[in-house]
Amino acid sequence: MASKSGEKVTRITAKTTTVRKVSRKSPKVVKVHKEPTNPIIKTLFAVGGYFKGAWTELRLVRWPTRRATWGLTFAVILFSAFFVVIILLLDILFKYLFEIILK
Repeated sequence: MASKSGEKVTRITAKTTTVRKVSRKSPKVVKVHKEPTNPIIKTLFAVGGYFKGAWTELRLVRWPTRRATWGLTFAVILFSAFFVVIILLLDILFKYLFEIILK
């Protein structure tokens, strides 16, 4: 179908199909873990849980490519060198000003 300006226009129509309801399954029986009473065992479980969570989070991280890592490393080194130069220049300036004031 062409419009007055000569562009082709595509018409989209909605489908009239019905959606079936999903049958609900009976809830699964969840095993309840008995908490240890020994404080040493509790500590070991806590440390193990921490490392398990940390490992899970590390698997979700989108790590940069090697090229991006080198680019960011170069940016950090350049930024640090820039501020070292600024601080050195300010140090020389203040040293000179204090020598003039104290004379």
